[in-house]
Amino acid sequence: MSGKSHRNLQVFGGFVQCLPDKREEVVKCRFCVHSVRFKTQNAEISSPARAFCSRVRSTDEVDLKDIVEVVCDDVKQEGYRSMLNVIS
Repeated sequence: MSGKSHRNLQVFGGFVQCLPDKREEVVKCRFCVHSVRFKTQNAEISSPARAFCSRVRSTDEVDLKDIVEVVCDDVKQEGYRSMLNVIS
C-alpha cells in the first residue's frame, strides 16, 4: 500500500466513485463511517458521520449541492458502510 491515509473523491452529478466498480450517491457519504470531510469551492466541512463515530461531536450542516469533493479514509476499498450500524 502507498501509505496514503485518505482518498479524495470528486463529485460528478451527485455521485462519487466509491469503488472502482461502484458509484454511490453523495448523500450516502453523510452517513458513511469512511467520510472525513466534504469540500466546497471555498470551505471544508467535517462529515456528520464523524460526529457519531469519533470524538468530534459537532459539525456544520452539509449542503450537498455545493460539495465538489469528499475526503474518504477508505484506503482498503471496503466501500460504503453506514455509521448507523456502528451506533445502533
